[in-house]
Parts: sequence; structure tokens; C-alpha cells
Amino acid sequence: MHTLDNLARLGQLDKERMLESIALLPRQIEQAWAETKKLKFSPAYKKIDKVVINGMGGSGLGTHIIRSIYFKDLKVSLANIHGYDLPGLVDKNTLYIISSYSGETEEPLTTLKAAKKRGAKILGITAGGELAELIQAKQIPGYIFEPKHNPCNQPRLGLGYSIGGILGLLSQCGVVKIKDQEISSAVNLLDKLNQEFSPKNPLAQNSAKKMADSLYGKIPVVVASEFLAGNAHALANQINENAKNFSAYFIISELNHHLLEGLSYPASNHKNIHFVFLESNLYYSRNQKRFAITKDIVAKNKIQFSSFFSPGETNLEQSFAALLFGSYVSFYLAIMNGLDPSLIPSVDYLKEKLNN
Repeated sequence: MHTLDNLARLGQLDKERMLESIALLPRQIEQAWAETKKLKFSPAYKKIDKVVINGMGGSGLGTHIIRSIYFKDLKVSLANIHGYDLPGLVDKNTLYIISSYSGETEEPLTTLKAAKKRGAKILGITAGGELAELIQAKQIPGYIFEPKHNPCNQPRLGLGYSIGGILGLLSQCGVVKIKDQEISSAVNLLDKLNQEFSPKNPLAQNSAKKMADSLYGKIPVVVASEFLAGNAHALANQINENAKNFSAYFIISELNHHLLEGLSYPASNHKNIHFVFLESNLYYSRNQKRFAITKDIVAKNKIQFSSFFSPGETNLEQSFAALLFGSYVSFYLAIMNGLDPSLIPSVDYLKEKLNN
């Protein structure tokens, strides 16, 4: 029996119920979307010409995904930042969103005073902590969610709250136009894919297990384009945190202007690297051709690769599908590595040292 088909082994390693949280991604999105639709903000929040969203780690991934999905549709600029400093462009015409699952993330909270001083339209999205206290005290408006569909309770496993919540906030402020039907169709697709990616579905019929098996002992290099660019970022992060495995990501067509010449050396590349191509029939035709040629060059360098063709009829559906797929892949790779996927000892160590 393959390790990934051994349900008892999965249960032994997954002590904090990460697998349950992964499968609940569609419920998280549904909850956050429905709850943010009920929120009311000042009409001034629609009088903006730019959006800046500050979030770290898992609290920032949702914005990368959203920005990629709606890149062609956005009528105002949307910047995703990670850190202690505000960009100079933040002013009274800026919608500034602080995203922190815990509500205690120091980098975005540090920027709050400066954002207020500049007159930015501030919103918060959180499950608790200091940020929730500010929202409850009406010092800033925002969305506080109860993470009832994240039994693992790790922020990175609450991506559905981040994505659904930020989409809801942006919709309320007139930044993006999304119909309920678009969300429900994407969620229905996730429910179907949960069955395919489930641990109960054996490796022979499970594309997520197959991908994890291919990546075992390798450095995954994730490649995507256009509306799946944010998914490449998310998958690399998930492999880092969940599988404790080094990973990197690149975007077509930018990588075609440099990375291809970097495949030859060191000579051990063919032993260590495995490319993961996030492909789509919705990509611009020239980019689809670039994927084919890039895979050919990777193969000529004797480097292995695998592809995931995202199902779905829209950018939103395909992005959500790729997110769920990547979540399962990173979980299964952690199991292959013999690890509890929820634990993040190095990140915890860093935070402890910072606090001291």
C-alpha cells in the first residue's frame, strides 16, 4: 500500500485536523461572502482611486489570488504589500485593507497610525486579536469572522475566509463586480473536486496524490501565468509551510526572458528540481504556446515536470480549483516527508526570538 493510501498513517500525522480544514475551503468562502454582503460602509468608501492591502503569510495570499483573477477587470490600481511601511501613494483616496487572521500581526498593525494620518479609508479583516478590538470599538470598520470551518485553526488553512472576505469587501466598495452565482458555481466545483482529491480516493485516480508523489525528494518549481499567477505564489508558500519543503515560483511569460538559461547548472538540477505547470485553456493563446515550448526546454535539460490543468469555465472557478489542488498536494507531500503538516517550528522560533 502506498503511504498516501494508508488512512491510518495520515491520521497519525495529521494531529491538528489540517485535512478537514482543506476540505472546508468551499464552506469558508461561502460564509465570508455571505457575511460581508451584510456589512454597510460609508459612501465615502466608494470614492477611491486605488486599493492597498497589507497582509503577511497566509493573510496575504488571498490578495495575490484576487489581484491575479481580476487583473484585467480592475478600474483602480490594487497593490498587495507585506511589511511595516506604507507606500507613498496611500492618501485620502486610498482604500487600505489590513488583513490579519489572528488580529495580532505586527507589520500591518504598525501601519495603522500612518494610514489614519493620511486620511485613508481603512478596513480590517480578522478573526480576533487587537484588530478585532479596533473594529468592535468602531475605531475602524471591517469584518470579523468566526473561523468555524477551520478546525486546524492555522491561519494559512483559513484562506477561504481571506479570499471570500476580501472579495466581499471589495465588492461592497465597488472595486469588483461579482454575482452570487459566480461564487456558488465556483464553490460547487470545489465540492466536486474534494471527492477527487480526498484521501479515500486512491493514488491511481487522485491527481493531488500523484503530484505529491512526483515531488517527493525534489525542489518544486511552480509555473503559472495570467489569472493563476497568484496560485503559483500560494502553492509555493503552502509547500514551504505545510510540507516543510523548499519551493519557488515563476510566471510566464516573464520567466521566458531569463530562467530558461539557468537550467543547465548546477549539473545536479536534473536530480533535484521538478517543475509544476499550472495550465489553463483560458490563457491567452501565445502564453499557451509558451507553456508548450517551456516544457520542451525543461525536458531537454533532463528535468522532470508535471502539469495540472485547472478545471472550470471561468477565471474564478479555475483559480479556486488550483487553490484546492495545491492545498491537498502540500498536505500529501508533508505526509510523504513523514511530518505533521500543521506544525511550523521555525516560524514559531522566529516569533519567540522577536518577542524576546
